[in-house]
Amino acid sequence: MRILLADDDRSLRRVLQFKLKKNGHEVTAVEDGQRALDRLREDQWELLLSDIKMPKVDGIELLAYAKGLQPDLKVILITAHATIAQAVEAVKLGAFDYITKPFEDEELFAAVDKVMAFQKLEKENKLLRGRLRQSERTARLLGVSKAFKEMMRLIERIAATDATVLLTGPSGTGKELVARAIHSKSCRADGEFIAVNCGAIPSELIESELFGHVKGAFTGAIKDKKGKFELADGGTILLDEVSELAVELQVKLLRVLQERVVEPVGSEETRQIDARVVGATNVDLHKRVALGTFRDDLFYRLNVIPIKVPTLAERTEDIPVLVRAFLQRYAPNNGVTVSPELMERLREHSWPGNIRELENLIERMVILRKGDVLSIRDLPDDFGMTAVGTAEPAREDSSQHLSFHEAEEKIIREALDRSGWNRTRAAKYLKIPRHVLLYRMKKYNIEEDRSRTG
Repeated sequence: MRILLADDDRSLRRVLQFKLKKNGHEVTAVEDGQRALDRLREDQWELLLSDIKMPKVDGIELLAYAKGLQPDLKVILITAHATIAQAVEAVKLGAFDYITKPFEDEELFAAVDKVMAFQKLEKENKLLRGRLRQSERTARLLGVSKAFKEMMRLIERIAATDATVLLTGPSGTGKELVARAIHSKSCRADGEFIAVNCGAIPSELIESELFGHVKGAFTGAIKDKKGKFELADGGTILLDEVSELAVELQVKLLRVLQERVVEPVGSEETRQIDARVVGATNVDLHKRVALGTFRDDLFYRLNVIPIKVPTLAERTEDIPVLVRAFLQRYAPNNGVTVSPELMERLREHSWPGNIRELENLIERMVILRKGDVLSIRDLPDDFGMTAVGTAEPAREDSSQHLSFHEAEEKIIREALDRSGWNRTRAAKYLKIPRHVLLYRMKKYNIEEDRSRTG
């Protein structure tokens, strides 16, 4: 265990450091609270063992600072008989334990062993919670249709490998659930599953988020920070909307895939990582490659195992299964059912928002229901309408229908026109952050027609 020892008594400090090292721990010893505070800012520790009475920064102040810098850090305070009341108060403030001078070696080792046992329990609980979350999310991957079964057979075949996977399909089809299923069925299931939405993170932060940074790399980088790739070490990382990465980031991602190393922002040293990569996109990357906005070498690195996640319209046989699952989630033990007429209406709907749209609809109907049998009368007034208020057309006249993405693009263009193409005003009008608007404009290749002015 990595231990930071702070004590102004040189003799005691050296003895404690020697004994703890002999007991198998990695120990760094400092002579006062200020030095300890400096080391806390520089590095990560598992245990802080600190005397209470020290010059500059005493043990109580150090405890407060330590918990602010490293919330999970365990702190054991060393105290004389005269300050036991103070030590007890410190435990209330977040100290793990305290020992009183003079103490025997066994008492010291017992206190440290207690920390180790507690940390092991915390790790096991975290792992169990992670497995439970994965189990719950994977359980949402339900279906009986041919398209669904073919996808699941492919997942079973490739899950045990470390091959990079590229998931494609429109928004709302459940690409993250598929990625989680791949992870949970693999030998990496005990590791972390880290999902990153590459399109939702501002461009100036995405490199730091993915690869981490070192202290002082930029304004606000007050300490070293691990990136998502390092956090996923031994597990799986999902790069959702990978198509939205800037070209310069694509080069760095390519290096990660080729060499399995990351280079934190502000550092010249590389760090080895072992994370399976799953990419996901709702756009045609072949077209992006042809346009020159996505590197062909990165595409081939990602596209080792391509999996097309079917739309809900391609798996209408799964709608009754999904409806029952969503009813169980949002009305457990209430016996809520769906009338045959409503189920047929749901099967006929085109579902531009896919499974996400279906889930949102069932949740809404359950909340606003008038009885325990949902019928067509329980459908919201806007069911079958796009975001711009166009009624869902009959199937034989689908040319008039706006898809979800077409409707979104139309709304964004209208907002920009209303605001005179001022991005800030348009974002306020749409009630979304400016960087999200810029991302959507890039996604739909929306540019101002300069020929209309002057």
